[in-house]
Amino acid sequence: MTAKPAAAAARATVYGYPRQGQHRELKKAVEGYWKGRVTADALLETAKDLRRSNWRQLADAGIHEVPTGDFSYYDHVLDTSVMVGAVPDRHRAAVAAGALDGYFAMARGTQDVAPLEMTKWFDTNYHYLVPELGPDTVFAADSGKQVGELAEALALGHTPRPVLVGPVTYLLLAKPAPGVAADFEPLTLLDRLLPVYAEVLGDLRAAGAEWVQLDEPALVQDRTPAELNAAERAYRVLGALADRPKLLVASYFDQLGEALPVLAKAPVDGLALDFTEAAAGNLDALAAVGGLPGKRLVAGVVNGRNVWINDYEKSLATLGTLLGLAGRVDVAASCSLLHVPLDAAAERDIDPQVLRWLAFAKQKTAEIATLARGLAQGTHTIAADLAANRADLASRAGSAITHDPAVRDRAAAVTDAAGRRAAPYAERAAAQRAHLGLPLLPTTTIGSFPQTAELRTARAELRAGRIDTAGYEERIRNEIRDVLAFQEKAGIDVLVHGEPERNDMVQYFAEQLVGYLATQHGWVQSYGTRYVRPPVLAGDISRPEPMTVRWTRYAQSLTDRPVKGMLTGPVTMLAWSFVRDDQPLGDTARQVALALRDEVGDLEAAGASVIQVDEPALRETLPLRAAGRAAYLAWATEAFRLTTGGVRDRTQIHTHMCYAEFGDIVQAIDDLDADVISLEAARSHMQVARELAAHGYPREAGPGVYDIHSPRVPSAEEAASLLRKGLDAIPAERLWVNPDCGLKTRGWPETRTSLENLVAAARTVRAELPSS
Repeated sequence: MTAKPAAAAARATVYGYPRQGQHRELKKAVEGYWKGRVTADALLETAKDLRRSNWRQLADAGIHEVPTGDFSYYDHVLDTSVMVGAVPDRHRAAVAAGALDGYFAMARGTQDVAPLEMTKWFDTNYHYLVPELGPDTVFAADSGKQVGELAEALALGHTPRPVLVGPVTYLLLAKPAPGVAADFEPLTLLDRLLPVYAEVLGDLRAAGAEWVQLDEPALVQDRTPAELNAAERAYRVLGALADRPKLLVASYFDQLGEALPVLAKAPVDGLALDFTEAAAGNLDALAAVGGLPGKRLVAGVVNGRNVWINDYEKSLATLGTLLGLAGRVDVAASCSLLHVPLDAAAERDIDPQVLRWLAFAKQKTAEIATLARGLAQGTHTIAADLAANRADLASRAGSAITHDPAVRDRAAAVTDAAGRRAAPYAERAAAQRAHLGLPLLPTTTIGSFPQTAELRTARAELRAGRIDTAGYEERIRNEIRDVLAFQEKAGIDVLVHGEPERNDMVQYFAEQLVGYLATQHGWVQSYGTRYVRPPVLAGDISRPEPMTVRWTRYAQSLTDRPVKGMLTGPVTMLAWSFVRDDQPLGDTARQVALALRDEVGDLEAAGASVIQVDEPALRETLPLRAAGRAAYLAWATEAFRLTTGGVRDRTQIHTHMCYAEFGDIVQAIDDLDADVISLEAARSHMQVARELAAHGYPREAGPGVYDIHSPRVPSAEEAASLLRKGLDAIPAERLWVNPDCGLKTRGWPETRTSLENLVAAARTVRAELPSS
């Protein structure tokens, strides 16, 4: 194919870039600051160096316009709350005493003050800090961060474009502040917020910004007429400002739908749209509204959320079509590159041929620059790149890695009966209570215990050959013994082995399943300083041998109390990996479910009476638009039931979910048919317990009473108070007591005290029950 040169030279840009640095320098500096080992000045200098390095990498790759303001010490939504002065009253004193410490107090809390609630950023595994707003909220502009980073980029000779969370998305992401009526709608504050955005835009214009990007991903969701009217009003007001930079309104993760004509008609200077498969409808929709004549279109044709190489010919065809629909077409990734690792070239353990199929952030910027060059100058100028791209795509499509006939035959033979427990819940519950003999309000934890420096050192020494496997495993045995001894002494009813042998709840399994690739340096930010290495789902999935049975059996041999077998569920194995893009997700989920089903059967045969299959990603993977949700939930719940459907009645199946909005998937939670579910509830003040009750959820549940994403230690009375709120919604015979999530990221001193307080709270409230 041959593309004609664009009338106006296409430029290459990105919406955002990974923040952590090649060696996670930001994580180390921030955590060092929290521990008092790094000064504030040293932390600020590290951050400045990382920004400088990012911009240089982008410019060297051929990116013409670099983002500013996308860098964050913790979270970009929290940065927006600071920018507009939306600091909760309980944190104002800390912010006044020191902006940096106050910022981290909002993110993490202190012993005396709770942090902001945290939840998932749309359908990604990134977590943001939820703004707390009310009718008395007073906004005030603070553009210091945004102006400062713009000035840094200009001083280095770059062409910068500040990136801000848009006002409509900011308000749609917000929740009523504590003490504010639950039916308060933050969007009613729009007219109060717009002057603050106008002031920030004016400051950026005065500091030299030609363009400013306003991210409005909330508009790709189903929106009411009132919400669409708010978007129209917001950009009518901002577009009419007398002295402002040019405005680029960006959306991503899905198609704009009803919001597209609203933004296309708005007095803004450009739109940035996602044109990857997830938002393929944007192309026809843009044509239907008559395109963007005289305006800039930034076309997201390189997938910013997955790691597979771009199909150049397909992207160029899309770009060629778009040339007739806008005054200017530029090339970008579909969203911020925050959601992918930094550099595939750093991977040394992946087969070189397979590595050519992968594109991390650095490789994606090169793809964007190549496509922009081909669009601007003609495809003959990138002929060699096109040939290499065709060869790499063909190599992947024809590889034996991607197709295993035995796996496909087994998946095709699955029947509906395989995904159903033999008896209904009521009969199973009676058998489980008789077998387990647990008290009312039984206590447990979610699975992991602190991953100490000693454990991480042991893994590093094993990899480096400084200790042998026998020496490493002896350290693991010692850790399991210590964890079990603590739990027994604390009085916890259903124990866990603590997962000391596991590096990550997805990667650990991926490394033992055929069809997955694990990375060594593929770090991606999950929240704050928490980074994960999502594995790559490259081919058909099978389990060559048991993955968890050995350590679970060992742990159970040390105690008479039940020890949970711990697995990660099929949906989460997909959601927290980089998935295949060459077959439907439901097909991949079924393959993973069958591998996990074998593991569940082996755990039960080894004596496990309680098996937990975690699905924290069930809600986050929910399609952003309602039209796609029924199909997703059908295959997602089927995959869980396929994993767990083969066990005996007396084997109790648990699942766990955290840090998401669960109200709109309660029916799907019910459809999982798990015997017990544990969920995050501490930061949201037992909201999920009320949602389960409103649905009439008939099984057992453990809404969390200990927020593990904060270093603060909840008192026994605080946990008891939350537990009493749980009892208002869930009867005592079906209520469990547990933390919000696993304890991997916490330290032992806070974990020990918090769990002792949790058990004390359970005993206190148990004694208050008439049935006790």
